[in-house]
Amino acid sequence: MLWLLRHGDAEAGHPDEARALTARGRTQAQTAGAALSRLGVSIDACLSSPKRRALQTAELACTPLAVSVSLQPVLADSDYDAALLAAGLGDVLLVGHNPSLSQAVHDLTGARVNLRKGGLAAVSGRELVLLLGPRELAAIAGAPPQDAGSGTAPTAGESR
Repeated sequence: MLWLLRHGDAEAGHPDEARALTARGRTQAQTAGAALSRLGVSIDACLSSPKRRALQTAELACTPLAVSVSLQPVLADSDYDAALLAAGLGDVLLVGHNPSLSQAVHDLTGARVNLRKGGLAAVSGRELVLLLGPRELAAIAGAPPQDAGSGTAPTAGESR
């Protein structure tokens, strides 16, 4: 199984690679890990973008899964082959950014998705088997519901 987790909500600012998670983003990351744990998911490898917000997300989400995080610089870019990255590693969690994670889901399955910040997708073979936003992950984890946001268009810098 290939799992794809978009980083949680992050601070605005520059340089982009140094942007940290907000309190909400830390909660989203912890909730994603708790939900995966509660579902009984076993992860063999966690690969993360080296950008601070993604690495923080990976570390927080992988703590309850007892898996260490490996940096994968290509996950900071917009073009990569998710299946190739995960090949031979077993069940893998990729932690990165949009639009590249949503594009990876499309490349693998043909599905058009918009992975929300703190959102999770699971792909088995060429099939999208799970797509959850922060609210659904909170419900699974038994945590208070996450604020879904205002529903307005993304602000500058939100897309990645």
